[in-house]
Amino acid sequence: MDRNAVYEKIVKILTPHVKETGALAALRPDTHILDELGVNSARLVDIVLELEDAFDVSIGDDEVDAVETVGQAVDLVLAKLRA
Repeated sequence: MDRNAVYEKIVKILTPHVKETGALAALRPDTHILDELGVNSARLVDIVLELEDAFDVSIGDDEVDAVETVGQAVDLVLAKLRA
């Protein structure tokens, strides 16, 4: 799966959990998931579970803590897919 496909799938997963829906229109790889999109910690857990299911990967708590932006989420998923 290429970077664009992963990005699009992650955006689709993020969309229903975003509080700041206006930020979706200007979504970029450097968009901060918690601050700019308004995703709270409870929703983040749901997002991680959906990412694990969608990409058939396992994501550790320490790995989630290191992800702040949409682009970092894409990088993490791509690394997991290549491992």
